[in-house]
Amino acid sequence: MYYISEYLCPIKKITIASDGKNLCGLWFNGQKYFADFLGEHYEKNNDLPILIQVKDWLDRYFAHQKPNINELPLKLTGSSFQKSVWKILCDIPYGKIETYGQIALKMNKSKMAARAIGSAISRNPVSIVVPCHRVIGYGGNLTGYAAGIDTKIKLLEHEDIDISKLKYYNDNGSWNN
Repeated sequence: MYYISEYLCPIKKITIASDGKNLCGLWFNGQKYFADFLGEHYEKNNDLPILIQVKDWLDRYFAHQKPNINELPLKLTGSSFQKSVWKILCDIPYGKIETYGQIALKMNKSKMAARAIGSAISRNPVSIVVPCHRVIGYGGNLTGYAAGIDTKIKLLEHEDIDISKLKYYNDNGSWNN
């Protein structure tokens, strides 16, 4: 059984999921792969201690207090490859970015593995806490964020990352620079 609660952050509404003891999911509502593993076996619960703890962590994150990922018990569902990628994401500090290629090198994989790494990152079940928004493409391209590039930009700006030199598609379908 899973338990969910909603959290309204400065960007948009988030759903948080727990097995009762661990954080298992955190998604922006409408995000790609949103809550895939929940199925129909969940109930809303705003009083569960772990969900309250996650909301406190998010409050501190959005107040620029840089809470530590190790404060939250995580239970991530995925393949061993996905879990190894997500573990590396956890080491990317607040306010810093890395490329898919850099992550590939940390995993002792060729830069050609960047596509597989990107696929694993897109399936990250715990957005923000496992900071997949801090990963960019080669040459400063802002690509592949399951909650949308606009949300990724807002998270990076929230962490005071200068996005002026990064490239991304504008709403009109053209590159920003």
